[in-house]
Amino acid sequence: MTGDNVDRRSFLSAAGTATAVGIAGCASFEGPAEESGNGTTTGDGDRTLVVGTYGAFIDAPSTSPGAWLKDAFEAETGAELVWQTPPNGLNYYIERHNAGVDVEADLYLGLNPDDMVQIDENVDGDLFAEAGDVEGRDDVKSGLDFDPNDRAVPYDTGYISLVYDGTAMEAPETFEGLLEEDHRGDLIAQTPGSDTGRAFLLHTIHEFGVGGDYDYLDYWADLQVNDVRVLGTWSDAYDAWSAGEAPMVVSYSTDQVFAAQSDANLEEHQIRFLNDQGYANPEGMATFADAADPDLAREFMSFVLRPDVQGEIAQRNVQFPATETAELPDDYADLAHEPPEPVTFTYADLQGSLDGWIDDWERQFAGDD
Repeated sequence: MTGDNVDRRSFLSAAGTATAVGIAGCASFEGPAEESGNGTTTGDGDRTLVVGTYGAFIDAPSTSPGAWLKDAFEAETGAELVWQTPPNGLNYYIERHNAGVDVEADLYLGLNPDDMVQIDENVDGDLFAEAGDVEGRDDVKSGLDFDPNDRAVPYDTGYISLVYDGTAMEAPETFEGLLEEDHRGDLIAQTPGSDTGRAFLLHTIHEFGVGGDYDYLDYWADLQVNDVRVLGTWSDAYDAWSAGEAPMVVSYSTDQVFAAQSDANLEEHQIRFLNDQGYANPEGMATFADAADPDLAREFMSFVLRPDVQGEIAQRNVQFPATETAELPDDYADLAHEPPEPVTFTYADLQGSLDGWIDDWERQFAGDD
């Protein structure tokens, strides 16, 4: 979510974007357990698995699967699961790897297609290992695999959409509709340093293209004129929207799953697919190349793909499961909305282009001279 030096800025430069648009960090970094290390044995011989992930997987403002997943995995395996949520996310591990320092984790959970592109373009050597034998991988839905180098295994997927308060407004149906005077100041989005912000940016690139008479940068310039508010993370944006600071937020089309779980008014959690499209955002997990216990990491990945665990993660992470065999409530499909037309960029589409697109957005939107 934040980057470091010149051409190794795997996501966004922390200082530039943070200062210009008020980026806030992810969840506080727990760090590796001092007594158990990573992938090693504790004093009583128990194994420990250290898993890096994004903050919202542990402490989202809606619901989070992290605590449940830790308890379930520990109860079944007898191993200890330690979560790490460094403030600069995946880039923490990239920086350590490129510096030749132990990454201090066995596995990362929360990878997207664009993450894999940026890793391959900015990392020295191998950050992640090939997935290997992961039980349940054959159950992953066709088309969800996003890593051509066979490292990341999908565990859920979502679609980026607008979530809006239907008691206060009617959201526009098109991208152009967001530029209307009636919607001045109505939208809260995120920087491309967050998964949702990056996906929304990519959706605008998919819609308006790069270059030409009117491209995605022109569109974002018009959003700025119409007082779009851009915050650092999804949690920042969703918290602000929940507090009533604006009636629309860039989020996920599964938002009503959370709303129903908390007995919220569904009219206040309406979904809008701009141009009847939703940007597909699969999430995956991968074992670090220098993991101390890669066998335990693969055991964890197999555990995550089990039908009962897939169902729990989907509901608690408010997403769609990655597998065909997930066990879900009968009414889940009524609350988890799929777009009429899913859109996405593949690894090949993003390769060699993504960093430049984000850099250009930063220069224009964040005022980087």
